[in-house]
Amino acid sequence: MDPDLAFEVWSGERAQRIENVLAGALSPQAGIPAPLIDAMRHAVLDGGKRMRPLLAYAAGELAGADPAVVDAPAAALEMMHAYSLVHDDMPCMDDDELRRGKPTVHKEYGEANAMLVGDALQALAFEALVAPLRETIGRGRATLPVAEMVSVLARAAGAAGMAGGQALDLAAVGARLERKQLEAMHQLKTGAMLASAVHLGLLGGGDLSAKMRQAATDYSEAVGLAFQVVDDILDVTADSATLGKTAGKDQAQDKPTYVSILGLAESQALAHQLGLRARQALEPLGPRAGSLARLADFIVHRVY
Repeated sequence: MDPDLAFEVWSGERAQRIENVLAGALSPQAGIPAPLIDAMRHAVLDGGKRMRPLLAYAAGELAGADPAVVDAPAAALEMMHAYSLVHDDMPCMDDDELRRGKPTVHKEYGEANAMLVGDALQALAFEALVAPLRETIGRGRATLPVAEMVSVLARAAGAAGMAGGQALDLAAVGARLERKQLEAMHQLKTGAMLASAVHLGLLGGGDLSAKMRQAATDYSEAVGLAFQVVDDILDVTADSATLGKTAGKDQAQDKPTYVSILGLAESQALAHQLGLRARQALEPLGPRAGSLARLADFIVHRVY
């Protein structure tokens, strides 16, 4: 099969797989207020690139993990990501009205409910991560490094990761950052969660060799920065209909970006270089890293 078609089939199957897992986790349940679960479903389902779950599945494939084992961390990653978007879109943050081609949660359900949706999704992410393993953990027969998986997700989402990066992002509005400062901010805000997706997928396969850990670290650093560089490029080159969110927002809010610091052409060249670096990091791991390599290409060449 043509490699492009094979990747398209693979990514489509995995995207549908995580959609089904998420729909099940967010199904109406006794004891959960219906308006809250409706708003949570609005935030998570039927939209998004599912990049973090795809990275987790691809990394799990590299480590020889059954996709069924990766379902839990993949769902947890997407819930954590969705929570961050809900809060990021609120008036106290970026004050946006469009996300994934739909009204943002605070526009559709109100600000107070949006805050609760984010809180509930963050909690549900950890529940989703450990729930399938509860029985084996209770019997002392856990076969996966559950404590490490929880720690990886918590750190990536917290003050040393996504939340810390968002704090730096808020403080940078109107400022003129050096490139190293911008990279440090985005390694936390964007890169930490993308790296955790790779790490969690690998952990689904059990113990990791030092060689695999190092390759995953180098790969994750490259794709994390590439994702943000391309985001900054698309903010000035794509329209809102294509992006599913408001285009031109960074410039309107006077945020430092790769484009504002380096210019468009140099930012595009940087994205290409980071994609090559990501692929090179995977070379020692052989063909089983193929899906991760194709995801690096997608991240660099994506149009939304």
